[in-house]
Amino acid sequence: MRVIITDSYERMGLEAANIVAGQIYLKPDSVLGLATGSTPLSLYRRLIAVHETVGLDFSSVTTFNLDEYIGMEPDSPHSYHYFMHEHFFDHINIAPENIHLPSGTAEDMAAEGRRYEDMIAKAGGIDLQVLGIGRNAHIGFNEPDVKFEATTHKVALDEETIKANARFFDREEDVPRYAISMGIKTIMLARRVILLASGAAKAEAVSKTLCGSVTPKAPASILQLHQDVTIILDKEAAALLPKEIYGVRIDNYG
Repeated sequence: MRVIITDSYERMGLEAANIVAGQIYLKPDSVLGLATGSTPLSLYRRLIAVHETVGLDFSSVTTFNLDEYIGMEPDSPHSYHYFMHEHFFDHINIAPENIHLPSGTAEDMAAEGRRYEDMIAKAGGIDLQVLGIGRNAHIGFNEPDVKFEATTHKVALDEETIKANARFFDREEDVPRYAISMGIKTIMLARRVILLASGAAKAEAVSKTLCGSVTPKAPASILQLHQDVTIILDKEAAALLPKEIYGVRIDNYG
């Protein structure tokens, strides 16, 4: 495991973009797992800039997003389909048929989960998975106490997650209570993982992820067992980490 500590949110995005761009340059037909929310926005802005300035080519890239709200139509401004097009896909040369998100409107969520897993498998698996982290250390929408062996599945959102996501809605009561999410097993099968965290509100979750025991009570802690994971933080998110962590390379940039 490698931890990169940066001096700002934008530098966090720059370091993440360097990894993602390198992945694409080395393997133009890479399969990327992508996240939504405010945390990866600096990453997406930087990748768009690299595409526009030096021609980073997404034409052969395939993407699979982590999750979607259940009951949310793809064209809703609150959907993750909409979010990804607005903030990333519409600004790069990715082929529309290579973009994949789980459906929040499928009649049978268990069947939708199986369909999504089959699509990932047919694509050859995820080469590089991008993650954010919730204040309760969730990844994707895998809330505390989720089964580590879960694949793409329906999840009930914790009250803490609902409150955190309320900033994207007019009212807290408008936040959906359920989502469909890649499971921990799916995430752990990715060949490489980068996790991004920014701000003091994420510091405790980061500490549990890196310094605590591996437990479903802190879902991101399972990443301690992944073969190739990079954690990219700003100084605020890294504030509770010790100067040294056993078995972890820590690089301070800025």
